[in-house]
Amino acid sequence: MSLHNDCNSIAEAPHRVGATAMRHEVVAFRETVLVKGVPKLFNAVRVREQTFMISGSIVGTAALQTGKEEWLEDVQNPEEVVQLLKKSPTKIDLLRFWQRIPESKPKFKYYYEWRDIAAIPVSTYKHWFTKQISPKARNKIRKSEKYGVRVQESAVTDQLVEGIMGIFNQSPVRRGKPFWHYGKDFPTVKQEMSLDASRSTFVVAYFQDELIGFIKLLFSDRYAMITLILDKTAHRDKAPMNGMLAKAVEICADRGIPYITYTVWRRGEHGQFQESNGFEKIRVPEYFVPVSLVGRLALAVGLHKGLKEALPEPVVVWLLELRRRWYAFKLEKAAASRSTRSAEVSPG
Repeated sequence: MSLHNDCNSIAEAPHRVGATAMRHEVVAFRETVLVKGVPKLFNAVRVREQTFMISGSIVGTAALQTGKEEWLEDVQNPEEVVQLLKKSPTKIDLLRFWQRIPESKPKFKYYYEWRDIAAIPVSTYKHWFTKQISPKARNKIRKSEKYGVRVQESAVTDQLVEGIMGIFNQSPVRRGKPFWHYGKDFPTVKQEMSLDASRSTFVVAYFQDELIGFIKLLFSDRYAMITLILDKTAHRDKAPMNGMLAKAVEICADRGIPYITYTVWRRGEHGQFQESNGFEKIRVPEYFVPVSLVGRLALAVGLHKGLKEALPEPVVVWLLELRRRWYAFKLEKAAASRSTRSAEVSPG
């Protein structure tokens, strides 16, 4: 299994490209943000030392800088923020924010919907191993140990970066879509893996001298967050994922960190992996606060999460499968083309 948290890389390297206005303690500007490795320009506002990115072409929705930031901080004084956003020179229709675990009881009067977070409550390693995970997961951890997989903490080193590149470059398609880490050069990978070095660590799995998996674990004030978790397809029989997750739990138990989160609760194979390894579905309120008439109308007709979220789940599943088949077809076609060109130039 290969799990990748796209949320980690959205807004990993923001860059302010110029303030455009200041009005009533609201600064409007344009922000360059990496979205799946591609730099994109967003409207943004700075309100009381917090940055809110504006997304949506029809309904402009302000939210804490999408990615790690919304997992690492809370909106300070939402009522005051709403009043200031109404005076923003940039078009804003909705404010979206949510409560971070363990605060699952709604604290504010605004309209909210439940957001399902995947988290492991951490007390001791023994309790997790004996009480929280499935027998299948326990057997996989033991299996990993019997294979001789070495799991340990690591800082960012050149050796680790080279190993990570080997995992990134297994295939240009992952989980049915283009894998945006594929083909990156050494300086780029080292720079990206070094982000948040003061508040993160890597859990790595080696078989002999080969890196066969890694987790990037980011520490916040309330929990540790898995931002990347990937393995090598050729070594999945050695269950490196399970061994690395066990080490992550051990690290958090030793440091007194009460939760490990792997962002939102997943469906299908990923959801099964989460449940088997002790993740629990924790519901937290996600608020949607109208800032304009358009925002109120969007909330009234159910478009506050965008057109994609308004689609029925069977349609979404069908579209995802269609996307997977399309990229699989393109990959096979490219491989066949390379094979044909190779045959044409080969001496015979």
